This record gives sequence, structure tokens and C-alpha cells, in this order.
Amino acid sequence: MMPNHPTHNELDMALSRLQTALLAQAEPGFWVRGRLSSSALSTAVAVCALNQLAEQADLPLVQSGLDWLCLHQNSDGGWGDTPQSPSNPSTTLLAWCALAAGKGAAITEFERRAEQYLNAWLHTPLNGPTLARAILQAYGSDRTFSVPILTCCAIMGRLQADQPWRHVPQLPFELAALPHRFYRWIRLPVVSYALPALIAIGLVRHHHRPTWNLPLRRLRDCLAPRLLVHLAKLQPSNGGFLEAAPLTAFVAMSLAAAGFSKAPVTTQAHAFLRSNRRTDGSWPIDTNLATWLTTLSIQALAHPNGLDALPEPRRNDARSRLLQCQFKTVHPFTQAEPGGWGWTDLPGAVPDADDTAGALLALAALGPLDDPEVLSAARNGMAWLIGLQNRDGGIPTFCRGWGRLPFDRSCPDLTAHALRAWIRWQPHQPHDFQPQVLRAIEDAVASLLKAQAPNGYWLPLWFGCQSTSDQTNPTYGTARVLLALHAIPDPPPAVTHAIQRGRAWLQAAQCPDGAWGGGPGAEGTIEETALAISALARGPVCPELSKGIGWLIHNLPDPLAPEPAAIGLYFSKLWYSEQAYPLIFATEALAAVSATIAKDHLDQGGSD
Repeated sequence: MMPNHPTHNELDMALSRLQTALLAQAEPGFWVRGRLSSSALSTAVAVCALNQLAEQADLPLVQSGLDWLCLHQNSDGGWGDTPQSPSNPSTTLLAWCALAAGKGAAITEFERRAEQYLNAWLHTPLNGPTLARAILQAYGSDRTFSVPILTCCAIMGRLQADQPWRHVPQLPFELAALPHRFYRWIRLPVVSYALPALIAIGLVRHHHRPTWNLPLRRLRDCLAPRLLVHLAKLQPSNGGFLEAAPLTAFVAMSLAAAGFSKAPVTTQAHAFLRSNRRTDGSWPIDTNLATWLTTLSIQALAHPNGLDALPEPRRNDARSRLLQCQFKTVHPFTQAEPGGWGWTDLPGAVPDADDTAGALLALAALGPLDDPEVLSAARNGMAWLIGLQNRDGGIPTFCRGWGRLPFDRSCPDLTAHALRAWIRWQPHQPHDFQPQVLRAIEDAVASLLKAQAPNGYWLPLWFGCQSTSDQTNPTYGTARVLLALHAIPDPPPAVTHAIQRGRAWLQAAQCPDGAWGGGPGAEGTIEETALAISALARGPVCPELSKGIGWLIHNLPDPLAPEPAAIGLYFSKLWYSEQAYPLIFATEALAAVSATIAKDHLDQGGSD
């Protein structure tokens, strides 16, 4: 009967195993830190920064980072973002820069193979001008990542030209001196979260190749000390901007190369890079996603009976920690108002839409819904999300109104998550707040209906698929939007029609073996199969659902430590995998099946 037609008993046994494993992976008090994949890109940029800072104590860290990079070079000579990722030019270019810090014949061989990969990508022999043009063309008008890459190349001596800084565009760092409220109007060439890079990389380019425009040059000279102070105000107490090794390393190497190696902001960034290194010599893309993983885990355990296995003290601790993680003051980085949550409990977190919605849903699951402290936090969180909502009804990540660049636009997965949170908490809010919430819900639904593709899917922002032709992940986006639309009480015909189209797309996207990948034709994974099951379980039972459940149960390893897929997208399309995702998503999927589908239907093979 397996794998395509699981029985009632097989479902219960698999769900029990998953819930036990998910509870076991949490810290005492129920806090899930997970483990992000090591990143070749993070490791390369951290090595370059430590090499530029040139302290004797860093030499072993540089060497161990180089050893890790050499060990994980792909057979084609390139590097991908995770050890399981195919090679890409950006990561390969940064790893090639890092190799410039090494010595010896062994390093030279790894360099030679990297140069072969880059020559094949460029279709011409490697040289500074060609390299700069290719990188700038690849990223278009968004300078968030292209200019840091070229800056690293210039610092590490990889822009082979008489005047290497000529090939690095000048970022207008002087604009960071303006009040934050003007940022959305002045069309910065970087996204909202990249202000530290704008300042630091702008400073190093100005230091090495100042403009011929004398008034502008003098303005930048005068503003440099003031902007260093401003940068220090943006820096969290542990030194790590956004808890991200790449961003922090770009800032540190740029400031050091501009003559500010002893500035407090540089020394704090330096300390963060040292402390964030792993024992194998690598760095992850971010420290952890603890708040995000905890809220997802709580939602996955919320039914059926999963949270019953969580003793009351652990529930209380999880609730207390979530309440403590809510931002109570204006955030210095984005100037976000109080009320939101970030992705981790560490100092570098910044409030964002997805984590705020996740925290609201987790608090609702933990209860009690009439607790004054929880109610107050929920109202503040809901109001924060409403304040973030764009004019089109959609929800961006960090900042309202920065609609020009991808990571600041409205996106369906974030909008759907906020919609679920508003729907869940709306009945428990005071009457004077209800109209505001209902308007937000109405606008969000309209945004989701408009964002649906002609053939029924939705595209997410923060998740992708390495094996789809355009590296998007319509399976994730469609599954998450369907969860939100299914939560709408008495949905109007337009919503019902959108649900039917989305479900039809998911059913058609299933692989022949019963799994789902990120899109049609993509190799199936535990994460994406579980996401599709979670969405389909909310509606009428279909053969695809039963087949998918069978595949999922059959492919859960014993012991339960599934190999994670690289489906996570970080800033500028940097891939990551998270070891907790397969367990969380699979638990959510089978719990949804157990809660909403007549189990005897599974024993009959899922026929309509």
C-alpha cells in the first residue's frame, strides 16, 4: 500500500514521531535555534575582511576559512551558496577574491580552476573591466550586491587594471545623512536594509577615487566623520549588522581599506566576525533564525494534540520569550515603529512582516487569548503590520513605500501570512480597532487576488528553488497563500475561485512519484511536499493529497534528521538551507491532514 496510499495508523505513527522529534530539538523552555547551512559566500567575504584587518590573531581564522573553501569547491571550479548548491558567478568571484589571501601551490591550483569557471562565464579572458561590466549587468539598477562584490575585488587586488577603483561605481553615501523619512523619495540605489553597506562602501570608494566635482568631494569629506557616527548608531551591540556575516564583513573590510580600521564600528564588526565563525572554519549566512523557527514550530504543533505534549512551564516560557522579543521602541536601523518582531532574539534582528505575523499566530496558539499582556502585544503587532501595508494592499518586508527594488515590494507570501494573523486575532480585539483590521484584511485579499498568476500560482519573495528555470518557488508561494485564503470566513466567490485555481495548479505540479518540488518538473523535497500537503489538506480530499502523504511518510528518514534542501533565499538571492525546515514543515503537513481529513478516507486510497 505504501508509499502512495497511507493508512490511518501509518499517518498517526508518522505524526507522533515528527512531533516528538520537533519537541526534542528545542532548547529547554521551547526555543528552536536550528542550524543554517555553512555558506561559501559568507566564508569568502569574512576571510577577505579578516585579511584586510591584518591582525596576527586572525591568521589561523583566514587559513581555516580558505581550507573550508578549497574543500567545498565544485567540480566545475566554482562555488554555490551552500555546499549542495550549483556554482554561481557571484559566489565564485568572492571565493576567488578570498583565495588571494592564501599562499602556495595548492591555493594556486584552486585559483586556476576558479578562473577557468569565471572565463567560461564571461566568454572572454578574465580582466577587470569585463568583470565589472558583467557584474553590473547581472544585477541591473540594484546596486545592493553588485557594488560590494566589485569593492571586494578591488580591495583584494582582483580588478586587474591600473586604476581598479575606476570600475567600482560610487555609492551616494552622503544621502545617508538625510533624515530617514526622505529615503523612500530619493531613490537610493540599494534596498532599505543595506544602509551600512551604502555608507562603508561609499566611503572606501571616495577614499580611493574621489570625484572630480570639487563641491561634492568637499561635502563627502565633511560628512565622513558624521556618517561613521551614524553607522555606529545603526550597529547592534554585538557588532553584527542584521546578524549577517556578509554585510558585516563588507562593512569591516571597506572601513579598514578606507583608513578606519581602528574606528569603534570596525572593531565591533571585527569581533562579530571572529565570534560567528564555526569550528570547521566556515561562516553561515546569518547567525540563526530562532524566533522564526520557534513560531513556525509552535504553529506546526498547534494541532492535533501536539502542544498537549508541551508542559505548561515550557509553553509559558515560549510565550514569555516571544513577548520579550517584540520591539518596544523605534528601531534605529529602519526607524520602524514599536510592535514588530524580527527573525532572531539576537541584537542584530530587525522587525519584519513575516516574523511579526508568525509571532502573532504562535501567541494565538499558545494562548490564553484573554491574557491582557498577550492581547496588548497582539494589538501592537497587528497595528504594526497595518502600518506596513502598502497602498496596493500588499505587505513588504521591512519598510512601507520603498517599492522600486525587489526586497522592498509587496509580496504574496508576506501578505498571506499577515492576513492569517489578522483573521486569527480580529475577533479578540477591541471594537474601536475592528474596522481598521477589517479594512486591512479586505485590502490584503484584493492584493492577493491581483497577484495570482494567470495559471493559478503565486510567487513568494523569500523562498526559491534552485532547479526551476527561473529559480522561483511557486509551490511555496501558492501553498502559503492558500492557507490564508482558506482561513477567510464565508469567502466571497472571487476568493473561492482563486482557491480553486491555486489548488488546481498545485495538483498539476505534483511529481509522478507523489512529491512536490519548487515548481513543475523540479525534483521533489520534503519541505515543498509538506507545504503542498498543508495547503491541500484544508480543502476537499483529492488523490494528489493522498499520494503526497504517502511519499512524505515513506521518505522520512529514521532517525528523523532529514537532509534540508536549499529552498531559503536570503538577501540578493543568496541561497541557504535550514536543518529545522524539513521537520517543521512535515509536522505541520501531517498535523493538518490529521485535523481536517476523515482518516478512513486515507484507508480507501484517497479516491474522490
